[in-house]
Amino acid sequence: MRTVLLAVFSLTVSLVAAGVQAEEGYWNQFRGPHANGTSTVKGLPLKFSEGSPEVVWKTEVKGRAWSSPVVWGDQIWVTNAPEITNPEGATNQDSFSKGAKPLETPIRLSAVCLDLKTGKVTHDVTVSEVFEPQYTHPTNSYASPTPWIEEGRIYVHFGAYGTACIDTKTGKKIWENHELKCHHWRGPGSSPVVYGDLIFLTFDGYDKQFIAALNKNTGKLVWKRDRDVDYGTDNGDRKKAYSTPQIVDAGGREVLVSPFAMATIAYVPETGEPVWRVFHGGMNAGSRPLVGNGLVYISAGSGAESLIAVDPKGQGDITKTNIKWRAGRMVPKRPSQVLVGDRYYMMEDGGVCSCLNALTGEVIWANRVAGAYWSSPLYADGYLYCCSQDGKVAVIKVDDEFELVHETVFPEGFTASPIVAGHSLILRSNSYIYRIAKQD
Repeated sequence: MRTVLLAVFSLTVSLVAAGVQAEEGYWNQFRGPHANGTSTVKGLPLKFSEGSPEVVWKTEVKGRAWSSPVVWGDQIWVTNAPEITNPEGATNQDSFSKGAKPLETPIRLSAVCLDLKTGKVTHDVTVSEVFEPQYTHPTNSYASPTPWIEEGRIYVHFGAYGTACIDTKTGKKIWENHELKCHHWRGPGSSPVVYGDLIFLTFDGYDKQFIAALNKNTGKLVWKRDRDVDYGTDNGDRKKAYSTPQIVDAGGREVLVSPFAMATIAYVPETGEPVWRVFHGGMNAGSRPLVGNGLVYISAGSGAESLIAVDPKGQGDITKTNIKWRAGRMVPKRPSQVLVGDRYYMMEDGGVCSCLNALTGEVIWANRVAGAYWSSPLYADGYLYCCSQDGKVAVIKVDDEFELVHETVFPEGFTASPIVAGHSLILRSNSYIYRIAKQD
């Protein structure tokens, strides 16, 4: 039996967070400081429950939001929105312009800050008030994209409802941008990514599909690039996606790899010029790409074999030349995956956890863990932490044989992904935020 070495990661992830400090205490974006759902922190609790001493604090955050927390220093930030309030008469075929009535009470989109030590709410910032919202599907929320945080600033994104930069000390908005629009059809989901002075925003909607870059200091548009691919259909529902892009070192040059329906394109980050594209089929892509072993791993949502491992060193259409392996079985549609060395771990939406050889795509093991999983798993210190919609937290040992170490159930379900802050787990359930740590 091969034991995965925990102290050394053979990941070639390009760390793009300007000014990211030592990892302890920092979880700056969707999937964390390494952009892949892994942490090098050791000593996290393996066994805990709702009422156990490991729960340092528990704070109620009322609303409906699937965004994951981000952490900088002693601050935990989340975005928030109220329970779904759709315009009267709206369906998922309608944007607001098709006859829905304006709301008397607007939907308040906000950013909430908690003190890491105490769980006390220190800021509750109104980012936007929306009187004319699009329909949002019951499986989604108005606040699903995860923010990006750095020293002194947090960038919050609500899709077509706008993007803003907030001073993390004062809670005051520095700038906001409302010019980028699309019809999300079922709500937004793609998270922002910061690279140098740019912030990348993804809009793969029903009517429009594009990616854009703003100046992170001013909020002004720097570039905008339409997807410009043949989807093979006029049905906008099959053009939607919810993925978050990844900066990748491709043979000495950095590219912005952005999956969407049917294909993935790598762009020059500074200009938005396409470098290469790969066609993989599928729709509703939601997973963030992973990087390691000289490959980019792309999971493109629905599709027969929409999980692909790609050599990122190429130009133009690399579909026939650079795909090293494909997979379709047990591939999740919503949860992102985890790469640890040459092992690729997945938690499928229906509760099948699996381990693949990341070099070949061969299945090493697969086991069912009861429950429905939409949040993405966290890897730390040799274990996966997986949180289900019905409130289960499963702790699974990372090895070449499946081992369920512990499972417990919290009263509220989980849609947001678990994160690490210092030597604590931070869990956002559908109603509460928990800090969980070992007790001496």
